[in-house]
Amino acid sequence: MGIFKRMGDVLRANINDMISKSENPEKMLNQMVMDMQEHLIDSKKSVASAIADEKRLERQMKEQIAQAQDWEKKAMLAVNAGKDDLAKEALLRKQEYAGLATQYKEQWQAQHVSVQKLKESLRLLQNKIEEAQRKKNLLIARAKRAEAQKQIQKTMGGLSDTSAFEVFDRMEAKVDQIEAEADAMQELEDFSADSDLDKQFKQLESGDANADLMLEELKQKMGQIEDKSGDKGAEA
Repeated sequence: MGIFKRMGDVLRANINDMISKSENPEKMLNQMVMDMQEHLIDSKKSVASAIADEKRLERQMKEQIAQAQDWEKKAMLAVNAGKDDLAKEALLRKQEYAGLATQYKEQWQAQHVSVQKLKESLRLLQNKIEEAQRKKNLLIARAKRAEAQKQIQKTMGGLSDTSAFEVFDRMEAKVDQIEAEADAMQELEDFSADSDLDKQFKQLESGDANADLMLEELKQKMGQIEDKSGDKGAEA
């Protein structure tokens, strides 16, 4: 259990340091989860080593039990052969291996209990890291929304400055002036066009009147029509 306590102390120290130094929540949270993943890998290695020790103790215990059973069989063979002294030696060997088997069994049982606790702690740690991963994603999303809102408020604050709107007002006045000048130019062009057209019609009307008068005078001269005074015009 000590490995998990040490890991927790290290994580807390790292987290406090990152919080005090970091200005980027997303970067900090990603780094925290990465550190947790690395510590999880180290913890798995430690638990795997503890499991290996448990299996080694179990194997050694079984070997001693097997040796004790083998010497017991040998003692039985010696008794059947009438060799009690040899049987006693075999029984002493059996007792020696049985004692070792008992010691290994006690160590194996203690190691087994410890391994089970380590496995449970490892499962809890895995769950905590998965929870941290989910919280990280939620916090990063919240941080991004908050940053976006902050940027919007900053932009709106800039727009609320009167100097920004003064620029728009000046531009509006300038556009109004340009439009007014364009309208004036158009009005002048229309006036000039109307004047030219009137002049053309006046010239046309004046030209027709002179032609009629000259024609009438010519006819009078030719005697084709009477003079308005009643006299005929001279012959050509």
